[in-house]
Amino acid sequence: MKTTRLRFGAVAVLMMVGAALTGCASDTGGRAQNVAGSSADNPWELAGAASSTGPNGPRNGVPDTSLTAENGDGGAIDKLALNTIADLEDYWKTEYGKTFPGTFKPVSRYLSWDAKAPKEQAITFCKSSTYHVVNAAYCGLDHTIGWDRGVLLPKLKDKFSEMAVVMVLAHEYGHAIQGQAKIAGFFTSALVKEQQADCLAGVFLRHVAEGNSAHFTLNTTDGLNAVLGATVAVRDQDPDNPKNVHGSAFERVTAVQIGYTDGTQACKKINKGEINERRGKLPKSFEEDEENQQLPVDVASLTSLSQALGKIFPLSEPPQFDYAGVGRNCSKVTTTEPVSYCPSSGKIGTDVPALAKRGGPMTGADEPLSAVVDGDYNAFAMFISRYVLAVQQDRKLTLTGAATAGLRTACLTGVVTTELSEPTSDPHLSANDLDEAVSGLLADGLVAGDVDGKVVAGGFQRLEAFRMGVLDGESACLTNYK
Repeated sequence: MKTTRLRFGAVAVLMMVGAALTGCASDTGGRAQNVAGSSADNPWELAGAASSTGPNGPRNGVPDTSLTAENGDGGAIDKLALNTIADLEDYWKTEYGKTFPGTFKPVSRYLSWDAKAPKEQAITFCKSSTYHVVNAAYCGLDHTIGWDRGVLLPKLKDKFSEMAVVMVLAHEYGHAIQGQAKIAGFFTSALVKEQQADCLAGVFLRHVAEGNSAHFTLNTTDGLNAVLGATVAVRDQDPDNPKNVHGSAFERVTAVQIGYTDGTQACKKINKGEINERRGKLPKSFEEDEENQQLPVDVASLTSLSQALGKIFPLSEPPQFDYAGVGRNCSKVTTTEPVSYCPSSGKIGTDVPALAKRGGPMTGADEPLSAVVDGDYNAFAMFISRYVLAVQQDRKLTLTGAATAGLRTACLTGVVTTELSEPTSDPHLSANDLDEAVSGLLADGLVAGDVDGKVVAGGFQRLEAFRMGVLDGESACLTNYK
């Protein structure tokens, strides 16, 4: 009998932008990309400005750095990039020696080009022409950093904010740190290098968030949401592509969060063994015939999933499942769409068509630089999150409070997600399901909602809770979210 799979369809890939944000040393070749903008009415785009608790982006009234870029045009994008470089160098000059051997060596030169420019205006970066190269990268051959001011950086800025550009260049500067810090060498795998660079970028972002950057501020709601959205946008989108070196959305977000929360010492510990331990049994590639399959979001699939949930978290009084709708008569509880848990009746009500829509194609998922990862696990994770509220009710834990019950719910949903990756699980987690969950947690965050659907504003917190459940298990959820 073939095991049922939780799957989603293939997503279009922007290969050049994927390479751009990895700082692939001397490999900067590529072709021009037709980078589309985001849909203004897309409900799956990142939640943002309404939840802001402080300033975010370039500081007002601060003079631009005196640094210059070769072939630059002196425009706003080059100024944004150079101000970022200046703050990065100020930070690492102070912090490098606290963790790494030797003396910090700043990047030697900065180069700027326009990917839209005619061929005669192209320059040479890392021994390659920049003609139609939509890229930003660190070149280990001559310790330089270059960027496309015409397409890539403006699109990142417009779609995710100026702080996405800061994230990109912080990642590239992470590559500039690796060799001199002796945490990566010639034989270090590309994936390890990328995870380390993401981690080092996270370290710098914490510095900015704490108010210590000369040119930038970063709040912990819409600011970090946008930075993580940009990180999701440049994930490895096809897990079966042998050229994948960057990491999935879940892995990249995890690496950024490791640096942000645990600091530079934690980045030093990222190696092949650490990444393999993190991955555990989580699916990294499609099984045979899986790639274009989808588990339908219908009563039969939800019944199968509910049975699996009963085995993962058996309850003294299992909830009743009502697939006729969410129900409206639950005392002292605000109904959540498209799945709602009612503690007084012990019932989980589901609007199946609405849940199926959540698990179907999403507007913007096939756009370049999209943080939208559509697929069936967007729906199933929501269903799981309401079941784990019943688990918390069974254990006499509070079900209200976005920062307590809500984050605990996201965390326990992560626990279930890992359990669904076990070989004997039916239904069984598939490649990219984790990224679908990450996308949803950054978008509306409903999987991290308490019984009333209240959600913390910070996508970083929501993702951190989910990641904790996936990697550390149930006890970590109950300890950290009381």
